[in-house]
Amino acid sequence: MKNSPISRFVRHTTLAAAMLALGACATYSPKPLDLAATGKTALADLRHEGTLPERLTPDDIARLALDNNPDLVAVRAQHGIAEAQLRTAGILPNPVASYSYQNLLSGPGEMGVVAASLTMDIKALITFIPKRRAAKATAQSSDAAVLWQEWQTIGKARLAAIDLIEGDKQLALLRSNATLWRERLQRNQQALKQGDATLATLAPDLAAGSDAQKTLDDFERAQQTRRRDLNLLLGLAPSVKLSLADEAAVPVIDVDAVRTRLPDLANRRPDLIALQLGYRAQEEKVWGAVLAQFPVFSFGPTYGRDASNVRTFGPQYTMDLPIFDRNQGNVAQERATREQLHAEFAARLVAAKGEVEAMLADQTLLQKQLETKSAMLALMEPMASHVQTAFQQGDIDERSYVDLIASRNAKQQEILALRLVLLEQQVALATLVGAGMPHAEMPGASTSSMQEQP
Repeated sequence: MKNSPISRFVRHTTLAAAMLALGACATYSPKPLDLAATGKTALADLRHEGTLPERLTPDDIARLALDNNPDLVAVRAQHGIAEAQLRTAGILPNPVASYSYQNLLSGPGEMGVVAASLTMDIKALITFIPKRRAAKATAQSSDAAVLWQEWQTIGKARLAAIDLIEGDKQLALLRSNATLWRERLQRNQQALKQGDATLATLAPDLAAGSDAQKTLDDFERAQQTRRRDLNLLLGLAPSVKLSLADEAAVPVIDVDAVRTRLPDLANRRPDLIALQLGYRAQEEKVWGAVLAQFPVFSFGPTYGRDASNVRTFGPQYTMDLPIFDRNQGNVAQERATREQLHAEFAARLVAAKGEVEAMLADQTLLQKQLETKSAMLALMEPMASHVQTAFQQGDIDERSYVDLIASRNAKQQEILALRLVLLEQQVALATLVGAGMPHAEMPGASTSSMQEQP
């Protein structure tokens, strides 16, 4: 028996399987956490392509955020997890080999008893393809979710840059207004000392000047917070001060083009694509659960030899009897999950289209209001210039001069605030429809992750 072909085959097969298993084993190496991690201390330390301009536009900030945002770096690690899960789903189940040998201690016979078998789980083969397809759709859904995070990060970066650029304009106006009231108070205090004014006339100006200074102080703190938030978004230390452009250019939104392409939004927006791919994975899980109703079934060859050297060889199979458990619980659960995902996608799609429609309507209203206020400011500007000259020549009293200039400043502040809302809406709309964003399409068509959408 020691030199029989079957015995040699069993030994050689066992040795080869052991060597193969050892050769394919993964090795372990530690990867400690970086407990000294800090933000970059200079703009030049950030990853970027080409030479950075001296003054950064919102689009420059968006590109830097796409390459350096710490949260995106962590989110992109999900791709590796999804790839590992896909690789796991693509591995066939191992066959099961068994071998036993029993020495002959007494009784008739001349040799020990040998039994060997090699079986394969047929049910695992039947459900293999649905599991593989489900894992592939899940991996694609994960990639789409990462792309949606990139879209949102680009939108946040643009918005942060716009808030700072437009905020600096408002800050300059608030400083001018605070200076106007401060100079007014200084003149009134001098008049009070000379007996040309009373406390009753000084009190309203004191209150107005105090309000103007408080508004300026609050806005300066808000701007400082915005700068820190932008640095955090880029992975920079709070002490780094970015030099931004004077004007906040944003992607031009073609309203007619947006409305024309709105019915196809589900095939272009990454979050909706991720939901569809998740639903596709769930469809495969339902199909896999239906196929898993097939009873557990193992099949393979078996070899045996008894003590009297009688040898046997033939097929062996084992099968569960599906009397009680026919996988009906898993089928019902997977179908219920599919129904939930179906409803969630419909709700998200309706909400997404509604958001776009609402923002398009807001854009029209905001643009109309901005034009109206700009027209009013155009009427006030010549008057403000004229009254300033008249005040310098002594042809108008100081209170009338300050009131008119303060009214002009307030109108300018309204316009700047309204313009900021309009720009923020445009950035939000660009994020919702993908204007200027990395390209996304449902798998099946050609895709390119970094193309720009019109």
